[in-house]
Parts: sequence; structure tokens; C-alpha cells
Amino acid sequence: MDALNQVLGTINGILWHNTVLYALLATGLLFTVWSRFSQILALSHGWRVIRGEYDDPADPGAINHFQALSAALSATVGLGNIGGVALAIALGGPGAVFWMWVVGAVGMAIKLTEVTLSMLYRNTDDPDNPHGGPMWVAKKALARQNPKLAWLGSLIGGIFCITLLVSTVTGGNMFQAWNVAEITETYFGVPSVFTGIVLAIVVGLVIIGGIKRIGAVAGRLVPVMMALYIAGGLYVLAVNMEAIPATLALIVTSAFMPTEASGAFIGGTAAYAFLFGMKRALFSNEAGQGSSPIAHSAAKTDEPVREGIVAGLEPFIDTLIVCTFTAMVILTSGVWNRGPDATYVTLPEVQSVGESLWTIETRKPPINSKVEWIDGDAVYTIMRAHPNRETGNELHRLDGVVHIVGGQPVVEWGNLASQVEPELSGPGIYATYVGATLTAKAFDSAQPGLGKWLVTVAAWLFAVSTMISWSYYGEQGMVYLAGDKSVLPYKIVYCALIIVATMGFINTDAELDNLSSLGTGVMLLANVPIMWLFGRQAMLAYHNYVERLKTGRMGPDHPRPSIEDLVSGRDVR
Repeated sequence: MDALNQVLGTINGILWHNTVLYALLATGLLFTVWSRFSQILALSHGWRVIRGEYDDPADPGAINHFQALSAALSATVGLGNIGGVALAIALGGPGAVFWMWVVGAVGMAIKLTEVTLSMLYRNTDDPDNPHGGPMWVAKKALARQNPKLAWLGSLIGGIFCITLLVSTVTGGNMFQAWNVAEITETYFGVPSVFTGIVLAIVVGLVIIGGIKRIGAVAGRLVPVMMALYIAGGLYVLAVNMEAIPATLALIVTSAFMPTEASGAFIGGTAAYAFLFGMKRALFSNEAGQGSSPIAHSAAKTDEPVREGIVAGLEPFIDTLIVCTFTAMVILTSGVWNRGPDATYVTLPEVQSVGESLWTIETRKPPINSKVEWIDGDAVYTIMRAHPNRETGNELHRLDGVVHIVGGQPVVEWGNLASQVEPELSGPGIYATYVGATLTAKAFDSAQPGLGKWLVTVAAWLFAVSTMISWSYYGEQGMVYLAGDKSVLPYKIVYCALIIVATMGFINTDAELDNLSSLGTGVMLLANVPIMWLFGRQAMLAYHNYVERLKTGRMGPDHPRPSIEDLVSGRDVR
């Protein structure tokens, strides 16, 4: 597993080079200016569209605008909002939240552009079962521009589908399953693999019904899970209200200045706040990945731009609302930079285990522990060694695993590579709270038991909703690559991988970050060039739509449907 993590880390170092992040940020700014701040229209006109004022049963498509947005949100509002935000703060510090906000704002314009393009070029040969996404944009747009380049468009579309499947397996599936299994085992002692089996069965029962069942389930599930989670977040923020102003100031200042080490947080540079804020926000809201257009392409509409405007609401809801709640809960609670969960009474010796490789002698944790250790618990301590470019200081984390020997907990420490002989920074030992578990601990700090129940329930709901939508994304990639006959085998493999993810291969937040970042990174690399090539067409269509809307040549031609008809999709049947 260490060798695999090293390989993934090397690949992610290329995929997530600062140049890539700057290019994506520039893409969002470009389409923001080009669309004359389409974010404003999304926040006004977009709400009317999803309320059903423009739904028409005669339009091609399978589901209404509300269900299309819900299906896309069920993929984006997932454990990236619970576990991903926690990862960003744990690794990048409070400044990462600022860059998440930036990505959320410009991501609205990116989403509008990529979804509009997919709607312009979606395949509606079967009006009740349309196919769309960047793969169809590449294939059909190049063929239309120059028939001799049709082969190139098909090739680019195929490459995108391969990256789509990588992201489906990693971030859309295994990341979700592992997080749920981790938090369920932490709080309830349920073996991770049992959680994986249950998740596989639940997801399988939903995805077998196709996009209409996914849309129906998402339309009911997404509003409920978001309301539940936000209500809990409001309670925690009310408890920690006096810390909110200082926390907001810390987020802004840490985005441009190093964050000093404090307790469990070993410090972070502004550059790493930028890196992890961008990565986790992109993983959460999927702006630029090209995944959401696949769900939106199923919407019933004859106006491609209209669905693009609806899609612009995704990053606003996902990042600027839900992710912000998670971030504020974690930061105001202080769990991100908490004190040690245990301390050594006498410091153990640092030992050399090879050339430039160091560890700590095995000892049982001291008796003044604040937690009750369980066999297999992940822990870490902080060491001072060579300069750390991520933290801007000389501090490093050394990971360990707790084993219960003769009824007593004993820590087996890993290794730290350093040209300088390290020393313990202090006597502290910290429980490793990874992803959603850290968020749950933040809720618990306001009301004991709140995180245990609220975040666990939310994690299950968010994960299931994400996995069912991402299964559809991967399914569409398989249809493009291998035809309809590949769908059933794909679904079986997809559900099997849920179980695989919960079999103990992932233990630390760095491993989790490597896994989920790979999928996001490869999709960005494939999809963003497609947006650059054909974005002009999306902008021309957008400005034409806005002109017709402003001059009154287009408007709703029927009253709003009832909420029940909207959620169930009966208004377009």
C-alpha cells in the first residue's frame, strides 16, 4: 500500500501542479467575465426554472429541471462536503476555506458553460433517454466543424470517458464508501466491510432503475439531507457564536499568510492552503470535471442554456452554503487544532531503522489518555526534523497504529524519512480523525452525541446519494465506449468496489486525499481543453438566451406545479 500511495502521490503532484490550478481559476474568471457575471442570473432566473415554471412535457428528455439539479447535487453534495472540507482544513489550514469560496464563485460560470455545451450536443435519438456530456461534445462538435476530424472527436470523447471511469471508481465510489465505513466503525464499532456490504445492496437497488429512478430518489433525498445537516450546523454555530468573527478573519488572513502550528495542526503555508482549498472544492462541486453535464443532459428542455443556468446553482449550494457550514463548524469548535488526546509521561527514544529513516520505540500510551483506545486506532505524534515545505516550519507528522496487547494499548509507530535526526516536538499523541470523523468530532464538541448521530446519518445519506449519481455518470461513459450491453456488468463491478473500499486498504487522510484527488485530476485534464475549444459556442447561445429573456420573447407559459408534482416529476409526464 505504501508503494501505491507513493505512485499516486507522484501522479497527483503532476495533476495538481499549481499551473493546473491557475489555469482552472483563469478559466472560471474568463467565463465569468464573458458571460457578464452569469452567477447573478443563476441566482435569480435559475430558481424560477427549477420551480417548474418552464417545464414542458413535450420537450425532449427524461426528468424535469428540479430532478436534474437534484441528481447532479446528489453527486456533488456528498462526503466531499463533510469529509473533503475536513481534509482541506486538516492539511491546508483555515485559509483553504477562502479558496474554496473562490472556486465556488467562479465554478458557477464553469458549470454553466460545460452544461450548456453538453445540452447543445446531447444525443436525443431516443427523446426519453438522452445521452450527453463532454464526450458527446467532443465527438459531435468536431465532426460538425470538419468531418475529417470526426475520428479525433471520437478519440477525445473516449479519453474523457476513461478519465470519467477513474473518477467514478475513486472519488464517486470508494471515497464515499470508505468515509461512511470509517465513521460507522468509529462510533458504533461496526466492522467496515459490513457497512460496505449494506451500501452495495442499497446502491444496487436504486441504480438498477436507471436515471428516472435516480432522479426520483434524488429529488426526495437531497432536500431532506441538506436541511438536516444545515440545521445541525446552525445549532453548533449558535453555541460557538462568539468565535465566528475571529474565525472569518482567520480564514481570510490564512489564505495569504502562513498558519502557525497549534495543537493537532502542524502548520500550513499560504501555498498549501490554496492547493488543498482548490482541490477539495473542485472535488466537492465538480466544476470543470464534466461530470454534472451528464446528469443535466437528461433534463426535459428545448433550451440548452436554460439547463446551463440551473447548473450554475450547483457550486453555490454545494460550496458556498454546505461546505461553508462544515468549515465553520470545524473551525469554531477548535477540533482542528485541539490539544493532545494523550501525552507521554516520559518521552520515548527516537531510533534509526535505516539510512535517513527514523521511528519511535514502541510504548503503550500513557495513563492520562483522554480517549479509550481500540485495536487498530490510527494515531500520530509531531516530530521536528528537516524543513517541511507544506507547513513552512520543521514539523512533521509520524503516524502510528494502536494495538491492544494483554489488555493494554501499545502504539506501533511508522517511519519518518529525514536527512536530519528528528526529535519529538512534545509528549502529545493525537487520535487520527480522518475526513467525516473530524467533522463529527466538531459537532460532538458542541453537544456530546450530536456528531455521532447527525454526521453518521448525514454521511450515509450523502454517500448513497453521491454513489447513485456517479454510477450513472460511469454508466454513460461505458455506453459511449462499449454500448448498452456493457451497463449490467459495469453496475455489478461498481457495487463490488464499494465493498473493496471498506476492506482496510485506507488508513490516513493522506491516503484518502491521494485516492480522491486522482479521479478529480484526470477528469479536469480531459474536460477543461474541451471547454476551451468549444466555449465560444456556449457563450453565443447564452447571450442569445439572455437577450430573448430580457426582451420578453420568452417566458413561462403555465403556472407553477405543486411541490409534490415537481419532486415526483409528474409535471412533465
